[in-house]
Amino acid sequence: MVPGLSVNANDGAVPDSLVIVSNREPYSHERTDDGEIRVQSAAGGLTSALDPVMQSRGGTWVAWGSGDADMDVATNGVVEVPPSDPAYDLKRVPLSDEAVQGYYYGYANQVLWPLCHEDTGRMWAEPAYWEQYRAVNGQFAEAVDAVADVGQPVWFQDYHLGLAPRLLRERRPEAMLLQFWHIPWPAPSVFRHCPHSDALLDGLLACDVIGFHTAGYAEQFLHCVDSAFSAATIDTDAGTVTRNDERTRVVANPLGIDVEGVRDRARTADVGSIRDTVLGGSRSDTSIRLALGVERLDYSKGIPERIEALAHLWDRRPDLRGEFTYVQKASRTREGIAAYRRYRADVVDAVERVNDRFGTDDWQPIVYTEATLDNETLAGLYRAAEVMVVTPHRDGMNLVAHEYPVACVDGDGALVLSELAGAATHLDGALTVNPHDIEAIADTIERALKLEKSDRADRLARLQQSAEALDSSQWVARQFSPGQSP
Repeated sequence: MVPGLSVNANDGAVPDSLVIVSNREPYSHERTDDGEIRVQSAAGGLTSALDPVMQSRGGTWVAWGSGDADMDVATNGVVEVPPSDPAYDLKRVPLSDEAVQGYYYGYANQVLWPLCHEDTGRMWAEPAYWEQYRAVNGQFAEAVDAVADVGQPVWFQDYHLGLAPRLLRERRPEAMLLQFWHIPWPAPSVFRHCPHSDALLDGLLACDVIGFHTAGYAEQFLHCVDSAFSAATIDTDAGTVTRNDERTRVVANPLGIDVEGVRDRARTADVGSIRDTVLGGSRSDTSIRLALGVERLDYSKGIPERIEALAHLWDRRPDLRGEFTYVQKASRTREGIAAYRRYRADVVDAVERVNDRFGTDDWQPIVYTEATLDNETLAGLYRAAEVMVVTPHRDGMNLVAHEYPVACVDGDGALVLSELAGAATHLDGALTVNPHDIEAIADTIERALKLEKSDRADRLARLQQSAEALDSSQWVARQFSPGQSP
């Protein structure tokens, strides 16, 4: 391990070359119906934050080769990316269908995901899930060992790879290992529900540095370690764990967004055309104000409660019917898990009930879409919305809450934000709300619609400043500079 990291939080803190390890790959190769192979770039905050760093610094990104043509274009599992201007290697780890079911759909997303979102009633822990999770983490460790140069830092990403650091440490005792846990970390009383919890903690403590989005998550991790290992020495002020001659630094390092990228896309967006496309020409009356929600169809996102809150608002305030439309942009996810399929059905049913109850020939209360929207269209939709509603039950961060105010380049917008999202810790100016309180959500949406112009402008300016302070370009440097604040 590397006990004494001492670098500054600037570009110089980032190594000249590094190894990134994640479940999801930044580029995949897919075969089309006509037999051609096309490259697809992954969406999301992780790729947008790390891909530019890898392109500028070089190294290797190790990830599951999930594309159906991935191995056809790789040599020994390695392909240079981006295809248009190769800058680093992508090492693909092949996984069998059985491994994916047990490791990804099983332990990662039916044990760790509900556990960390403190929804233990949804946990389902079959013995085979753990065996596959452990085996796949071993595959990742083996793949990293095969490609990492001596002295090259290795940075693991997220809850899919909780054991891989320890398995790699056994192969590389002197390596610099880091981990970033992108989802919440639960309280010790909840973490005790985790099957093999001690093994998971031991796997993570093989790292020199572990990062979380908030200080609260970092503190809860330290409390879990303290509860599990009596021989561990915890320094909560310094954020360190010393155990078995290993020292791990635990830090809060919030991930933000590419601020300039979002802002530029919003400025050039054809808002009128985007509004027409999403709402439909017959429903795109510009006098109707827009509220918006954008998320995956995940049970942690609180969509049914939000829809119930909207129904509550329109019920008690008939004068608001026809005044605003709520747009729900939803994306299907993890459909291999029954709980996610049921959740989608519940959301669709809730939308239909509200529209049947309140809709008229001239006004549709909720516009629900699962259409794939590119980044430019999404930025324009943000800009068109006067109110963004982000009310997850729990969320590691939630980058939509960062993107929305940055996209409000016209100086008008209000954010309704769950107080249980990591973003609520960092974004000043949001209207925060308990995501389980239906009436409070309705009240807060109404308040957002009725904010005085000066208050809206002040809150939006503070939100924009907060998002700018966490620009993703500095996130990587901070991870290699423990102790530096954003």
